[in-house]
Amino acid sequence: MKSQAVQMDRYDRHILAALQQDGGLSNLQLAERVGLSPSPCSRRVQKLEEAGIIRGRATLLDSKALGLGLTVMIQISMDRHTPERFENFEATVRSFEEVQQCYLITGQSADYLLKVVVPDMDRYQAFLLDKITRIEGVSGVHSSFVMRKVVDSTALPLGYL
Repeated sequence: MKSQAVQMDRYDRHILAALQQDGGLSNLQLAERVGLSPSPCSRRVQKLEEAGIIRGRATLLDSKALGLGLTVMIQISMDRHTPERFENFEATVRSFEEVQQCYLITGQSADYLLKVVVPDMDRYQAFLLDKITRIEGVSGVHSSFVMRKVVDSTALPLGYL
């Protein structure tokens, strides 16, 4: 699915807002919410999927309810800035289920910013020592521990559309 320019009207924006709020809505529920009949609503959703605007739907789980009570933001520095180093690092962290997000960043002394979720400090220590620090090229790690999630959203700001 490739992203292409799509002209969106208020119905499309309402569809996107409703699906960001609840990705499990049936087409009938979605159509009722946005004020369309089911067939045109379904065609609009399909158009948004084909354009790559809707990439998929996911079920959001509560980390604390699952015993995953520690969220860590990790800044990682690399020893060399070569495509091979970065490709190896990125391929490796993609395989770690604890990593929820990984960003190549600039403006900091670090090269990467990771968001990691684990049950507790002991498991974080094991993750750090057994996985992260063993990746070739990792030269520095700085961990920050999340005390409280003030804003924790997956929704994109649709007011700019």
